[in-house]
Amino acid sequence: MSEKIHMIEDIDEKQFEYMNLVSEIMEIRKRGEKPLAFIHTYGCQQNVADSERIKGMLEQCGYSFTDDVNQADFILFNTCAVREHAEDRVFGNVGALKSLKRRHPSILIALCGCMMEQEHIANRIYKSFPFVGLVFGTHSLQNFPELLYNSLVSGKRTFEIGNDDRKIYEGIPIHRDGTFKGWLPIMYGCDNFCSYCIVPYVRGRERSRDPEVVISEAKKMIKSGYKDITLLGQNVNSYGKNLDTDINFASLLKKIDSIDGDYLLRFMTSHPKDCTKELIDTIAQGKHISTHLHLPFQSGSDRILKLMNRKYDREKYLEIVNYAKEKIHGLSLTSDIIVGFPGETYEDFKETISLVREVEFTSLFTFIYSPRVGTPAAKMDDPVPYEEKSKWFRELLDVQEEIAAKRCSEMVGSNLRVLVEGVNEKTGELNCRTSGNIVVEVPGSPELVGDFCNVQITKARNWILKGIIK
Repeated sequence: MSEKIHMIEDIDEKQFEYMNLVSEIMEIRKRGEKPLAFIHTYGCQQNVADSERIKGMLEQCGYSFTDDVNQADFILFNTCAVREHAEDRVFGNVGALKSLKRRHPSILIALCGCMMEQEHIANRIYKSFPFVGLVFGTHSLQNFPELLYNSLVSGKRTFEIGNDDRKIYEGIPIHRDGTFKGWLPIMYGCDNFCSYCIVPYVRGRERSRDPEVVISEAKKMIKSGYKDITLLGQNVNSYGKNLDTDINFASLLKKIDSIDGDYLLRFMTSHPKDCTKELIDTIAQGKHISTHLHLPFQSGSDRILKLMNRKYDREKYLEIVNYAKEKIHGLSLTSDIIVGFPGETYEDFKETISLVREVEFTSLFTFIYSPRVGTPAAKMDDPVPYEEKSKWFRELLDVQEEIAAKRCSEMVGSNLRVLVEGVNEKTGELNCRTSGNIVVEVPGSPELVGDFCNVQITKARNWILKGIIK
């Protein structure tokens, strides 16, 4: 059970003082008419939400934002530690900044996020990338203005990681990237300790935000015109377990769903062990809640699930999935799968294939196992060569492609409500998204971006639907 905490407080006022001091410094040090910041975010939506708070503080520091790294006075990479590929991309992109720093020594280059909470990564940054001036982890975000100020004033390298005080800090300014789609964190951290996962080590233990603060933020977003709001947490189904309030995720979802307005409410990510019938019933009865349920199962083999420390089995997973199919009209199910977990045999993998065929997911996020330093799985024997795992991976993709094509073809002729998200630059068509998180391309005016509309599905591809506005 999660430990009870009572440590939810506002960001320290001195951080706003540091924001003002940075603003004064950058008026002198800026390279152009105004100081510019370049922010690149890797990884999950929680990282995106963190970057929006960093941008909010930078805005208070007097910065504007640029998509051109060559124009920036401040460069920040917000990193992800979940996959090795993401880490390799960070190292490659940071290395490419060396010549830019040489040409413009006044530029401050910074790294933050999950990668930085790993000591061996921080040590590598310190030794191999001396032009990186500021490094901070996920637990230091609320101190960012002070860290930025110290780096600018001293000219010395600043590293701050590993100071998890188990608190939640409210009142941090936010600069949202979107105008009609937005992220709303409801909790941070994770208590599950799946054997392959680095998240509890870099994000800390579960901490839930105060429900009234979350509801208030949701109301402000809806009033500001946000049409698609995603509630975020490493495991949203655990929400409330460490609060002294009698509330769980299902009841929080009901409270937000009761807010007046024209909007769609999504959430991620759910852990199967905590996905209750109460939550399924709440989705089924909701006025604004998406019919998309992302429920990662990772493996169809009970033996592998036990090695993964997932705390559920195949039967339990199928029980909640079948209940959801029965209760939620138009349910769209997606999931995560790890292929080639240490010790997995082809027979184990075939059990994953059989579960995929039985459930018939709308889409899957599939990964070949990537060892993470510091996790139990990284120490397990892993005799199957990568080439063999790649063959299994291809087999899984082929099966899912067949299922997706079948599911999409069954939707031809149906009428759906969609949110227009943008314009396809190549075709000029509108990119839309259903409540079930399926992309629909339709001809129409760019003025419709950000609005809901009704479409009739006329054609299906493997992953994308085509339609016309009704």
